[in-house]
Amino acid sequence: MKRCYLLLKTALIACTLPVYAQSVPGATTKTVCITHANVIDVIHNKTLPDQTIIIENDRIVMTGPSKKLQIPAGATTIDATGRFIMPGMTDAHIHFFQSGGLYTRPDALDLRHVYPYEKDQQWVKDHLNDLMARYLACGITTVADVGGPLRNFTIREQAAKDSLSTNAWVTGPLVSTYLPPNLDKNDPPIVKVTTPEEARALVRKQLPYKPDFIKIWYIVVPGQPAESTLHIVRAAIEESHAHSLKVAVHGTEYETAKLAVSAGADILVHSVDDKLFDNEMLQLLKSHQTVYIPTLTVMHGYKRAFTQQFDFPAHDLAYGDPFMLGTLTDLQHIDSSIAKFSYRQLRALHRVPSEEDTIMLKNLKLAQDAGINIVTGTDAGNIGTLHASSYFTELKAMQSAGLTNIEIIRAATINAAKGFGKDKDYGSVEKGKMADLLLLSKDPLQDLDALSHIETLIHRGKTIDAGKLLPVTPEILAQQQLNAYNARNIDAFLAPYSDSVIITDQATGQVIMKGKEQMRQRYSGLFEKAKNLHCQLVNRMVAGNTVIDQESVTGMGNKPLEAIAIYTIENGKIARVSFISPSKK
Repeated sequence: MKRCYLLLKTALIACTLPVYAQSVPGATTKTVCITHANVIDVIHNKTLPDQTIIIENDRIVMTGPSKKLQIPAGATTIDATGRFIMPGMTDAHIHFFQSGGLYTRPDALDLRHVYPYEKDQQWVKDHLNDLMARYLACGITTVADVGGPLRNFTIREQAAKDSLSTNAWVTGPLVSTYLPPNLDKNDPPIVKVTTPEEARALVRKQLPYKPDFIKIWYIVVPGQPAESTLHIVRAAIEESHAHSLKVAVHGTEYETAKLAVSAGADILVHSVDDKLFDNEMLQLLKSHQTVYIPTLTVMHGYKRAFTQQFDFPAHDLAYGDPFMLGTLTDLQHIDSSIAKFSYRQLRALHRVPSEEDTIMLKNLKLAQDAGINIVTGTDAGNIGTLHASSYFTELKAMQSAGLTNIEIIRAATINAAKGFGKDKDYGSVEKGKMADLLLLSKDPLQDLDALSHIETLIHRGKTIDAGKLLPVTPEILAQQQLNAYNARNIDAFLAPYSDSVIITDQATGQVIMKGKEQMRQRYSGLFEKAKNLHCQLVNRMVAGNTVIDQESVTGMGNKPLEAIAIYTIENGKIARVSFISPSKK
């Protein structure tokens, strides 16, 4: 280990390349006119052809047929001929106090001896602006943080002032019937209450911060009747409604969900996963106009991390934070005595799809067909559910449940705005509403994949190049290719590399590979054969345009292959790689 570290240090000192410049997206605040667009009308479930949208400051001031609207003098014009405009999307269930990485929920997986929980919390604070930009890059212009520390309210204030941050609807600590261990106790995200008076007091404590809603964590432990804490839940709902606040409830069991809705819950933030909806439940949800946020994929994130069986979609590899994604594979080199379980043994117990998965999909379809207000949310921030990038996976899961594209788009836009009482300002392309718009090259009503390719973003009236929102640094490029290597995704692996990349042996100067096509030929075969391939990042140093990684690769033989890789970045791509090693990656 000492020898490898000295090699890293020597290589670092030898690198004197200039720092790679990061591009910063520009934004304009002039009057903007989008002409000749096909507008997705989520109110009437149709596409309006050849429309013009006039935006002043942060609001839409006029929409209508292009031949009838006159463009104001001096306006910036965007010709959207052949393209499609839709409202910006909303992720109606996220948590900013969680990173999405392996170490973010020590109550579920306690690895604090490996990576302190405080470090994970600080990472979230330090990277909040980057997470916001990732949401925008994915077309998500609004998020709802459904429970966290009191600092959530500061996040909302900061986001409102920053044109490169999403709109944020937030609440404070969860009013809970259960207290999970090992979370922050100084500014707790979850507070257990044991009496109706305590529940009411916790609601009132948040009032000075002007929460957008209140969240209840209605948890019953095995053997505990759901009715035993209903009086506490009811008290929190009554107190919230007395102050004109909607109430969101976590109740994943049929009984807790039914009791919560009967007590007046406005929003169910998860699927019911233990029993299929019957007519009684569907009528209850509909008569109470309850919002249903299915969060179909969040448990899959936990399961794939705990079993180390990954199927990272391209969207995660491209838009998810690469460093938090990288932590998810760490169990492969963490001793099972520390984790207190073997991920290999868990694999035998993990069925895909599980019974719960099947119930959730069926309940979503039943709720949609019954006319219940369905809203898209991911529960991003939990282990394996990355901020921003997980949204597209959730949309595809909703599609697999049988929802049509227009139903999914409504769930992501107008339904979310209505569900949280924000439809006066958000959710559709209409006069007077916030100018949060997506300009797409393809019709999302025909192909949902169109939502993953955003040409231009209009956020609060400002035009933003969505392709320039995400930072591109040497370290990010090195991490992205490492993540894709571990995912055995050849296209994502090659994406950070220059077409003319050269890979050499540092000791001899011999060229090992030249160009992406040679890399594709070599690594495609490796990815296909080595099903347990894993590259552990042992150490990393960054100097300007150079990243030096100490790597240990398993899954290619009986012993790990040790190597030091020197990545040189030019023009935003990895242009050269040199290996210093007794064995090559």
